[in-house]
Amino acid sequence: MTASLFDVGAGPDRPGAPLAVRLRPRSIEDLVGQRHAVAEGSPLRRLLDGDPAATVSVILWGPPGTGKTTLASLVSTATGRRFVELSAVTAGVKDVREVIDAARNQLALHDRGTVLFIDEVHRFSKTQQDALL
Repeated sequence: MTASLFDVGAGPDRPGAPLAVRLRPRSIEDLVGQRHAVAEGSPLRRLLDGDPAATVSVILWGPPGTGKTTLASLVSTATGRRFVELSAVTAGVKDVREVIDAARNQLALHDRGTVLFIDEVHRFSKTQQDALL
């Protein structure tokens, strides 16, 4: 069987990975544009610098392809947190709760935080969005 370009685990170092994955920035320093988002004193910079008073919840908004997922992943990598991505199109509150429970366990057992990225969050119903709060 031939591997698909979209196989899970098709990381940036794999020759069969899509071009967008291979060209994706691998560190905050590689990020192009939106410098204000990670500028000194910004909420994300404070989070990256380990400020205990830094924000822990962030909403990234913008059209497709502007780097929202990439930025969340880079923050996760830079801060040593686990990165979990869900799509509101296919996930429900049960899935979010499972990730939150696993994140609590990771924090308690391994002192490792989690970045939960919910793509297309506006597709959740009002009730589902309320459950996130």
